[in-house]
Order: sequence, then structure tokens, then C-alpha cells
Amino acid sequence: MEPKLTVSLSPHIHSRNSIDRCMWNVIIALIPALAVAVWTFRTDAVLTIGVCVAACLATEWLIERFLFHRPCTLANGSALITGLLLAFNLPSILPWWMAVIGSVVAIGIGKMSFGGLGCNIWNPALVGRVFLLISFPAAMTTWPTGVSSGLTHFSGASGADATTGATLLATLNSGNGQIGLDNVDFLGMAVGQMNGSLGEVGGIAILIGLVYLLCTRVITWHIPISIIASAALFSWAFGGNPLLDIFAGGLLLGAVFMATDYVTSPMTHTGQLIYGFMIGFITIVIRRYGSYPEGMSFAILLMNSFTPLINRYCHPRLFGRRKKK
Repeated sequence: MEPKLTVSLSPHIHSRNSIDRCMWNVIIALIPALAVAVWTFRTDAVLTIGVCVAACLATEWLIERFLFHRPCTLANGSALITGLLLAFNLPSILPWWMAVIGSVVAIGIGKMSFGGLGCNIWNPALVGRVFLLISFPAAMTTWPTGVSSGLTHFSGASGADATTGATLLATLNSGNGQIGLDNVDFLGMAVGQMNGSLGEVGGIAILIGLVYLLCTRVITWHIPISIIASAALFSWAFGGNPLLDIFAGGLLLGAVFMATDYVTSPMTHTGQLIYGFMIGFITIVIRRYGSYPEGMSFAILLMNSFTPLINRYCHPRLFGRRKKK
């Protein structure tokens, strides 16, 4: 008699999704922003990206081989993504040895010290970036000359040209002179003609990556859209220009590629909306009142810390359990 019931361990429903597939889809989504970074910063971008990726891969392999004594997992692409995202958060002219230090911190402390992929509390690339920003603030805020800051025909109070060697957010935060919105080159900001970190200069390229991630269902819309909407709302409430705050700096890069990290973001859609809303709010507050012109990295790391609390109070109702009155 043929068996009518097959007993096996879960999972019983399978899909094509896997860690490797999701990670490599993220890498594909990063290609447009990578191309814009290389087009804008040329060989400096290639060198910085290459150093970060190589150092992240080497650090993870060494730790797994000699400390954890377990098989290599570089093929899943997670270390490659960390290297790319760290490079995207750095100036193109950062000394190579600082990029190596940031990569070692990102993988060694931000990821592997917690046990590796799936165990980390904070986004590893941002851990490396913030470590470098605190340790080497001058180098992390030095930008290449000859690249537009996103402003057209503007001079500060000192009369010096403010369109090269600085980022738009840094220029706005410096208070040197009066900057009107008619001096902002929004088109240049969108296509990559703007100074800044490697991954923040091509807004349209990042949005192309967002569309790809949504179409492949690697992420949902809840986190990136809530961050962008929250940032736009509070930018307007604080008397700023929402479009300027969205495209200037690393808000789009963080909203699409770093805040959406599976491990460090909430699991439920409600929790993701709260998480994204707070990231947008904290970013604008830091930009307006903080000592740093950019606040996206700090906002994401801070909300990464609150993710367990959000998951505790924003969880799905168990099947069969009555809703509490």
C-alpha cells in the first residue's frame, strides 16, 4: 500500500530565494552607482573600491580559516557587498591604508566578531565608515578638487570659489555666504556631477538599483520609501528644500542599500515603516543641528540598535491566537 502521508522536517514550502541569490542581486543593483562613481572620480574610484573589496574579502577569509576553522563563505557575496558599500561611503582620495583599516574594522568588528553573516547587530560597512570618520576626520572630509560641489556660480563670504573641493552639504553647513536654490545644480546632482563619497554622487543610478531590487523582490518598498518620505517631510518642516536633502549626501544610498539590510532591519512591515521614519527624521536633525553635515550613517546605526525592540513590539499575530483587547 502506498503511503498517504510523507513526514519530513521543515521547510515544506520552497522558493528560488537563497542567501547567494539575494546577495548577488544586490551586487547587480550596485553596478549603475559603481559606473557613475568611476565616471566621476576615474582612477581614484577604481583604486579605493579595489582596495576595500580586496581587504574585506581577505579579512573574512583569514578569520574563517584561522579563527573559526570553518569553510569559506566568500562565494555568497556578502563580504563583496560590504567592501563595495564601504568604498561608496569614502572619499575617492582617501589614502589606501585608511581604506584597509576601515575594511578590517567593518568585517572583523562589525561582522565577524558577532559570529558572521546573520549575527551582526549593526551594518558592517557603516561600522567601518564611522570608525574612519571618528579616527581620521580630516581625511574623511577632504574631497577632490576639480569636481563640482553641486552649486553653480557661487562664492562664499571670503570670495573663494565654493564649487570645487567640497560637497554640497558641507558648503551649506559652513554658513559661508548666502546660497539660493537657483544656484543648486539639481540635474548635475542627479546624474553624478557632484562631489562627495563615491556612492552618493549618482542619485538616478541609485534609484535604478532600487527599481531592480524591488522587481526581484530582494527588498520591499517600506524602508526606502519611508526614509525618503520622512526626510522630505522634516526637511520641509525645518525650512529646507526636500529635493535638496534627498539628492545631496548619502540619503538615497543609505535608504536603498544599507538601511534595508535583512539582519539589522525589522522583520515586519509595520516595524520597517517605523524604522524608516525615524532614520529620515534623525538624519535631518543631524544635518540641521549637528556638527557633521551628513547624518545618514549615524541614523542607520542608531536605529539598527533599536531593531530588536521594534521586532518585540511589532510582530505578526500568531495563527489561531486572538487579538488582545
